[in-house]
Amino acid sequence: MSIDKKALVIFPTYNEKENIEKIVKAVLPLDSRISVLIVDDSSPDGTGQIAERLSKENERINVMHREKKEGLGRAYIAGFKWGLQRGYDYIFEMDADFSHDPQYLRDFLIAIEEADLVLGSRYISGVNVVNWPMSRLLLSYFANVYTKIVTGLPVKDATGGYKCFRRETLEAINLDAIKSNGYIFQIEVSLRIWKKGFRVKEIPIVFTDRQHGASKMSKKIVREAIWKVWYLRLMSILGKLK
Repeated sequence: MSIDKKALVIFPTYNEKENIEKIVKAVLPLDSRISVLIVDDSSPDGTGQIAERLSKENERINVMHREKKEGLGRAYIAGFKWGLQRGYDYIFEMDADFSHDPQYLRDFLIAIEEADLVLGSRYISGVNVVNWPMSRLLLSYFANVYTKIVTGLPVKDATGGYKCFRRETLEAINLDAIKSNGYIFQIEVSLRIWKKGFRVKEIPIVFTDRQHGASKMSKKIVREAIWKVWYLRLMSILGKLK
Protein backbone atom coordinates (compact mmCIF):
# COMPACT_ATOMS: atom_id res chain seq x y z
CA MET A 1 0.00 0.00 0.00
CA SER A 2 1.51 3.29 -1.08
CA ILE A 3 2.13 6.06 1.43
CA ASP A 4 -0.81 8.18 0.25
CA LYS A 5 -3.37 5.38 0.61
CA LYS A 6 -5.45 4.79 3.70
CA ALA A 7 -7.32 1.73 4.97
CA LEU A 8 -10.34 1.24 7.23
CA VAL A 9 -11.01 -1.88 9.31
CA ILE A 10 -14.70 -2.30 10.18
CA PHE A 11 -15.60 -4.16 13.38
CA PRO A 12 -19.33 -4.94 13.73
CA THR A 13 -19.98 -5.49 17.44
CA TYR A 14 -22.69 -6.83 19.69
CA ASN A 15 -21.63 -7.71 23.24
CA GLU A 16 -17.87 -7.69 22.63
CA LYS A 17 -16.71 -5.89 25.78
CA GLU A 18 -14.04 -8.52 26.48
CA ASN A 19 -12.50 -8.15 23.03
CA ILE A 20 -13.00 -4.72 21.50
CA GLU A 21 -10.24 -2.76 23.24
CA LYS A 22 -7.71 -5.57 22.80
CA ILE A 23 -8.43 -6.09 19.10
CA VAL A 24 -8.29 -2.38 18.27
CA LYS A 25 -4.99 -1.99 20.09
CA ALA A 26 -3.63 -5.01 18.22
CA VAL A 27 -4.60 -3.60 14.81
CA LEU A 28 -3.53 0.04 14.94
CA PRO A 29 0.22 -0.48 15.55
CA LEU A 30 0.51 -2.62 12.41
CA ASP A 31 0.35 0.34 10.02
CA SER A 32 -0.11 4.06 10.60
CA ARG A 33 -2.37 4.27 7.54
CA ILE A 34 -5.00 1.99 9.12
CA SER A 35 -8.00 3.37 11.00
CA VAL A 36 -10.87 1.43 12.55
CA LEU A 37 -14.63 1.85 12.62
CA ILE A 38 -16.57 0.11 15.38
CA VAL A 39 -20.20 -0.38 14.35
CA ASP A 40 -22.04 -1.21 17.56
CA ASP A 41 -25.64 -2.39 17.59
CA SER A 42 -26.49 -0.95 21.04
CA SER A 43 -24.71 -3.76 22.90
CA PRO A 44 -26.29 -4.15 26.35
CA ASP A 45 -22.93 -5.19 27.83
CA GLY A 46 -21.37 -1.74 27.38
CA THR A 47 -19.30 -2.39 24.25
CA GLY A 48 -20.48 0.93 22.78
CA GLN A 49 -19.30 2.87 25.82
CA ILE A 50 -15.86 1.26 25.64
CA ALA A 51 -15.69 2.09 21.93
CA GLU A 52 -16.65 5.69 22.64
CA ARG A 53 -13.88 6.01 25.22
CA LEU A 54 -11.35 4.58 22.79
CA SER A 55 -12.40 7.02 20.08
CA LYS A 56 -11.71 9.94 22.41
CA GLU A 57 -8.21 8.60 23.08
CA ASN A 58 -7.20 8.09 19.43
CA GLU A 59 -8.40 9.91 16.30
CA ARG A 60 -7.87 6.73 14.24
CA ILE A 61 -10.68 5.03 16.17
CA ASN A 62 -14.22 5.82 15.03
CA VAL A 63 -17.57 4.66 16.36
CA MET A 64 -21.01 4.27 14.82
CA HIS A 65 -23.83 3.63 17.30
CA ARG A 66 -26.91 1.96 15.86
CA GLU A 67 -30.25 1.92 17.66
CA LYS A 68 -30.89 -1.81 17.58
CA LYS A 69 -29.43 -5.16 16.58
CA GLU A 70 -30.04 -5.53 12.84
CA GLY A 71 -27.46 -8.15 11.94
CA LEU A 72 -24.03 -8.44 10.42
CA GLY A 73 -25.01 -7.48 6.89
CA ARG A 74 -26.70 -4.23 7.85
CA ALA A 75 -23.76 -3.30 10.07
CA TYR A 76 -21.25 -3.83 7.27
CA ILE A 77 -23.34 -1.95 4.70
CA ALA A 78 -23.48 1.03 7.07
CA GLY A 79 -19.74 0.74 7.61
CA PHE A 80 -19.00 0.51 3.89
CA LYS A 81 -20.96 3.69 3.20
CA TRP A 82 -19.23 5.50 6.06
CA GLY A 83 -15.80 4.53 4.73
CA LEU A 84 -16.58 5.43 1.14
CA GLN A 85 -17.91 8.84 2.13
CA ARG A 86 -14.62 9.55 3.90
CA GLY A 87 -12.37 8.53 1.04
CA TYR A 88 -10.76 5.34 2.33
CA ASP A 89 -8.91 3.44 -0.40
CA TYR A 90 -9.18 -0.02 1.16
CA ILE A 91 -11.98 -1.26 3.40
CA PHE A 92 -11.76 -4.39 5.54
CA GLU A 93 -14.30 -6.70 7.11
CA MET A 94 -12.95 -8.24 10.32
CA ASP A 95 -14.37 -9.97 13.39
CA ALA A 96 -13.72 -8.32 16.74
CA ASP A 97 -13.22 -11.56 18.69
CA PHE A 98 -9.67 -12.47 17.53
CA SER A 99 -10.91 -15.33 15.33
CA HIS A 100 -9.27 -13.23 12.60
CA ASP A 101 -5.60 -12.68 13.44
CA PRO A 102 -4.65 -9.00 12.95
CA GLN A 103 -1.21 -10.04 11.65
CA TYR A 104 -2.84 -11.08 8.36
CA LEU A 105 -3.72 -7.45 7.61
CA ARG A 106 -0.25 -7.00 6.14
CA ASP A 107 -0.82 -9.95 3.78
CA PHE A 108 -4.14 -8.48 2.67
CA LEU A 109 -2.56 -5.12 1.88
CA ILE A 110 0.05 -6.83 -0.29
CA ALA A 111 -2.51 -9.02 -2.08
CA ILE A 112 -4.95 -6.16 -2.77
CA GLU A 113 -2.33 -4.50 -4.97
CA GLU A 114 -3.15 -7.13 -7.61
CA ALA A 115 -6.81 -7.75 -6.83
CA ASP A 116 -10.08 -5.92 -6.28
CA LEU A 117 -11.32 -8.13 -3.46
CA VAL A 118 -9.14 -10.30 -1.23
CA LEU A 119 -10.69 -13.07 0.85
CA GLY A 120 -9.06 -14.67 3.86
CA SER A 121 -9.57 -18.38 3.23
CA ARG A 122 -9.70 -21.13 5.83
CA TYR A 123 -9.76 -23.83 3.16
CA ILE A 124 -7.34 -22.80 0.41
CA SER A 125 -4.44 -24.76 1.93
CA GLY A 126 -6.10 -27.63 3.74
CA VAL A 127 -8.47 -26.96 6.64
CA ASN A 128 -7.13 -24.20 8.89
CA VAL A 129 -9.64 -23.88 11.71
CA VAL A 130 -8.74 -24.10 15.39
CA ASN A 131 -11.04 -24.99 18.32
CA TRP A 132 -14.23 -25.62 16.38
CA PRO A 133 -16.33 -28.72 17.14
CA MET A 134 -16.34 -31.18 14.26
CA SER A 135 -20.05 -30.56 13.59
CA ARG A 136 -19.51 -26.86 12.96
CA LEU A 137 -16.37 -27.45 10.92
CA LEU A 138 -18.19 -29.90 8.65
CA LEU A 139 -21.14 -27.51 8.33
CA SER A 140 -18.83 -24.67 7.28
CA TYR A 141 -16.73 -26.75 4.90
CA PHE A 142 -19.64 -28.35 3.06
CA ALA A 143 -21.57 -25.07 3.02
CA ASN A 144 -18.73 -23.67 0.95
CA VAL A 145 -18.72 -26.68 -1.38
CA TYR A 146 -22.50 -26.32 -1.75
CA THR A 147 -22.18 -22.58 -2.45
CA LYS A 148 -19.58 -23.11 -5.16
CA ILE A 149 -21.71 -25.75 -6.89
CA VAL A 150 -24.92 -23.69 -6.79
CA THR A 151 -23.58 -20.21 -7.59
CA GLY A 152 -20.40 -20.93 -9.52
CA LEU A 153 -18.42 -18.51 -7.35
CA PRO A 154 -14.85 -19.80 -7.86
CA VAL A 155 -13.53 -19.57 -4.29
CA LYS A 156 -13.01 -22.15 -1.55
CA ASP A 157 -14.20 -19.99 1.34
CA ALA A 158 -17.19 -17.90 0.33
CA THR A 159 -18.64 -17.69 3.86
CA GLY A 160 -15.58 -16.23 5.59
CA GLY A 161 -15.74 -12.72 7.00
CA TYR A 162 -12.13 -11.53 6.76
CA LYS A 163 -11.97 -9.44 3.58
CA CYS A 164 -10.35 -6.44 1.94
CA PHE A 165 -12.06 -4.37 -0.76
CA ARG A 166 -10.78 -1.67 -3.02
CA ARG A 167 -13.06 1.35 -2.72
CA GLU A 168 -13.80 1.19 -6.48
CA THR A 169 -15.11 -2.34 -6.00
CA LEU A 170 -17.65 -1.36 -3.37
CA GLU A 171 -18.64 1.74 -5.35
CA ALA A 172 -19.47 -0.45 -8.35
CA ILE A 173 -22.13 -2.56 -6.62
CA ASN A 174 -25.54 -1.49 -5.36
CA LEU A 175 -25.12 -1.71 -1.60
CA ASP A 176 -28.77 -0.84 -1.01
CA ALA A 177 -29.85 -3.92 -2.98
CA ILE A 178 -28.09 -6.27 -0.54
CA LYS A 179 -30.58 -7.46 2.07
CA SER A 180 -28.74 -10.55 3.33
CA ASN A 181 -27.31 -11.15 6.79
CA GLY A 182 -25.05 -13.83 8.27
CA TYR A 183 -23.19 -16.30 6.03
CA ILE A 184 -25.26 -15.42 3.00
CA PHE A 185 -24.23 -11.76 3.23
CA GLN A 186 -20.61 -12.77 2.68
CA ILE A 187 -21.59 -14.94 -0.27
CA GLU A 188 -23.79 -12.30 -1.91
CA VAL A 189 -21.25 -9.49 -1.71
CA SER A 190 -18.47 -11.63 -3.21
CA LEU A 191 -20.80 -13.01 -5.89
CA ARG A 192 -21.93 -9.55 -6.96
CA ILE A 193 -18.31 -8.40 -7.20
CA TRP A 194 -17.23 -11.47 -9.18
CA LYS A 195 -20.19 -11.09 -11.54
CA LYS A 196 -19.06 -7.52 -12.23
CA GLY A 197 -15.79 -8.94 -13.55
CA PHE A 198 -13.59 -7.79 -10.67
CA ARG A 199 -10.50 -9.74 -9.62
CA VAL A 200 -11.17 -11.90 -6.56
CA LYS A 201 -8.19 -13.44 -4.79
CA GLU A 202 -7.94 -15.76 -1.78
CA ILE A 203 -5.07 -15.80 0.70
CA PRO A 204 -4.61 -18.46 3.39
CA ILE A 205 -5.46 -17.66 7.00
CA VAL A 206 -5.82 -19.70 10.18
CA PHE A 207 -9.18 -19.16 11.86
CA THR A 208 -9.23 -19.57 15.65
CA ASP A 209 -12.55 -19.74 17.47
CA ARG A 210 -13.29 -16.94 19.93
CA GLN A 211 -11.98 -17.15 23.51
CA HIS A 212 -14.44 -14.64 25.03
CA GLY A 213 -18.07 -13.82 24.39
CA ALA A 214 -20.74 -15.82 22.60
CA SER A 215 -20.94 -16.82 18.96
CA LYS A 216 -23.62 -15.07 16.88
CA MET A 217 -24.27 -18.23 14.82
CA SER A 218 -27.90 -19.41 14.81
CA LYS A 219 -30.14 -21.89 13.02
CA LYS A 220 -31.87 -18.96 11.32
CA ILE A 221 -28.58 -17.87 9.74
CA VAL A 222 -27.94 -21.40 8.48
CA ARG A 223 -31.46 -21.74 7.03
CA GLU A 224 -31.13 -18.38 5.27
CA ALA A 225 -27.88 -19.50 3.64
CA ILE A 226 -29.30 -22.84 2.47
CA TRP A 227 -32.22 -21.43 0.49
CA LYS A 228 -30.85 -18.07 -0.51
CA VAL A 229 -27.92 -19.41 -2.54
CA TRP A 230 -30.57 -20.65 -4.98
CA TYR A 231 -32.15 -17.20 -5.00
CA LEU A 232 -28.73 -15.72 -5.79
CA ARG A 233 -28.27 -18.22 -8.60
CA LEU A 234 -31.63 -17.22 -10.08
CA MET A 235 -30.80 -13.53 -9.80
CA SER A 236 -27.46 -14.24 -11.46
CA ILE A 237 -29.12 -16.08 -14.34
CA LEU A 238 -31.52 -13.15 -14.79
CA GLY A 239 -28.61 -10.73 -14.77
CA LYS A 240 -29.85 -8.91 -11.68
CA LEU A 241 -26.79 -9.24 -9.47
CA LYS A 242 -24.75 -6.61 -11.28
